[in-house]
Amino acid sequence: MAAGVRLAFSWLTVLPMPVGQVDRAVAGAAITSAPLVGLVLGGVAAGLWFLLDLAGLGGLLAGLLVVAFLALATRGMHLDGLADTADGLGSYADAARALAIMREGPVGPFGAVALVLTIGIQAAAINDWPELILAVTTGRVAFVLCCHNVPAARQQGLGALVAGTQSLAAPVFWLIGLLLVSPLADIAHPYKGPVAIVVATGLVLLLCNHVQKRFGGITGDVLGAAGELAATAVLVVVT
Repeated sequence: MAAGVRLAFSWLTVLPMPVGQVDRAVAGAAITSAPLVGLVLGGVAAGLWFLLDLAGLGGLLAGLLVVAFLALATRGMHLDGLADTADGLGSYADAARALAIMREGPVGPFGAVALVLTIGIQAAAINDWPELILAVTTGRVAFVLCCHNVPAARQQGLGALVAGTQSLAAPVFWLIGLLLVSPLADIAHPYKGPVAIVVATGLVLLLCNHVQKRFGGITGDVLGAAGELAATAVLVVVT
């Protein structure tokens, strides 16, 4: 499990973590550990938001700076996956052509719109630090959801390495944990947190079902898209 945690931080952050041999078992453990990465990233982002608020830089400006930090801390991989997935789905091409667009093409119109809307909505929706931690962590739980009982769209790549590696117990464990702590995201309205988790989970499952029909399964890009979708949903619902 320790190797999986190190790999999760190596994959999902800019931290230079030592990683040994990567096989399907270690990759699966990394996906299971991904919410821990989300918790750490969310905590640091929440600290940044708190400091910006103390400095009088609240509102949209603080939100944009926090979103920029998260993009830098994750090498922009999840946003890149979101753009590629949007272009693949928006192409209305067959599975092989859509996957080629996602793998090789520059950011197209659908990807550009998805990036602008997602970054803007996230930045505008950040209202306080507890919901930020919940959103970023939920975004990484989305990876666990996507890798349960969904095949890979390709025979190579990250999707092929991690698709189907998660037992039902893994997403159930993380979702129950999120539901238990989610009321803390807005103490004045404690129902918002659990509702946000349910909405985010539903959207991720719908995305997984749709890409399975369109592409034949998930890819690394789809994981990034699912993470951004889940995090955005949590921020919007709680706000």
